[in-house]
Amino acid sequence: MTTTQPSSPTPSHSARAHSFNSAAAQYAANRPSYPPALFDTVEELAGRSLSGARVVDVGAGTGIATALLHDRGADVLAVEPGAGMAAEFHRGLPHLPIVRGNGNALPVADAQADFVTYAQAWHWTDTARSVPEALRVLRPGGALALWWNTEALDIDWIAEAADRTARCTGVDGAAEKREAGESTDLADPSGRLDFVRRDVRWSRRVPVDTHLANVGSHSAFLVLPEQRRTAFLREERAHLLKVFPDGIVEETYDVLLLVATKP
Repeated sequence: MTTTQPSSPTPSHSARAHSFNSAAAQYAANRPSYPPALFDTVEELAGRSLSGARVVDVGAGTGIATALLHDRGADVLAVEPGAGMAAEFHRGLPHLPIVRGNGNALPVADAQADFVTYAQAWHWTDTARSVPEALRVLRPGGALALWWNTEALDIDWIAEAADRTARCTGVDGAAEKREAGESTDLADPSGRLDFVRRDVRWSRRVPVDTHLANVGSHSAFLVLPEQRRTAFLREERAHLLKVFPDGIVEETYDVLLLVATKP
């Protein structure tokens, strides 16, 4: 058996959504962050500063985006459904508030937020519920901001790696994230939100071990049998060292950003 064909049916959406709790520390240590230009663009499209704003960061995970929003001067409340991710959030960011919950039923009172944000998380929600929940929690003129780090597939090695990953897992993760954000019909099938889209390109240079740990922290890998996951990452290391013989990988991302304001 090779790692180029999926060994089992595509894992369920629910199984993938819950898989992060078993790998929260790995997620926190290796996932990419977000560039300052992203938050500049959020402010531009929302027409107000994050500084002093009340922000509800939903699907906060280990707090990568929450911490950056706090650093911009926002008063942030994190909302996270997973016990493992919430525990890692508490460990890394004990000074920031977090409550258990999800975007389909936000544990927040009406008209409390200037921003509701989702970093890498909107696609885990049921938009029939999460859209009205976001609108309920936002104040008039408040903004819903959704964003995803997506692979820069115009770069050859990244496109080739994404193809190998999709063949191994049976999940085209790059396509999933792009589809979730490229069409406002998918982001809000009800048509209640008028999204504006921007793309922000950025990159980071990391050791190959960090890159592979990042790859392995995605849900499509977390639900694979350990032996299969280990075999794939071993083969992927060999591919990467041909491109980056010094062992330092340059990951390039396009942050896909959607922002809509509440009337």
